[in-house]
Amino acid sequence: MFEKWDVSDIKIDDPGIRQYVNIEAVSVHTGGKISSKSEISIIERLIVKMMQKEHNTGKKHKAYNIVRDAFDIIHGKTKENPIQLLIKAVENAGPKEETIRLRYGGISVPKAVDTSSQRRVDQALKFITRGAQRAAFKSKRSIGECLASEIIAVAKHDIKSYAISKKEEKERVAKAAR
Repeated sequence: MFEKWDVSDIKIDDPGIRQYVNIEAVSVHTGGKISSKSEISIIERLIVKMMQKEHNTGKKHKAYNIVRDAFDIIHGKTKENPIQLLIKAVENAGPKEETIRLRYGGISVPKAVDTSSQRRVDQALKFITRGAQRAAFKSKRSIGECLASEIIAVAKHDIKSYAISKKEEKERVAKAAR
């Protein structure tokens, strides 16, 4: 990936998301030519999530540079493979349980349900990118630095990170709805 990182020694510990996290993809720019989300590289999915807010909308090259810079910063800080840390962060940030609204007559009742593996990966990537964007807003740090620090914090399961706090919040609400 990015002609720097080797993906052959990457391990995915969570068996639930193993088939939904693709690291063997050659390109990080497929242009949507792949039929399934689970066939798209996890790096490209992170890049697409970085494009979903105001400043980067439709600017894939800018989002690509942000992710590449973040991976360089991660490697500089931890001396580990940044792709392995991203996989660990996705495993840690995906909520396992959510709530849905059921209507009985005119009353809405929350009900706890298990989250599908594909949605866990999507939610984890969304939480990681939103946390980086919130940290970079009105800050002197660049978005690449904020993304790197968010990925490192989530991979270490730091409760102060945005992604872990959102995951905990979703699971707490689901636990209360049981």
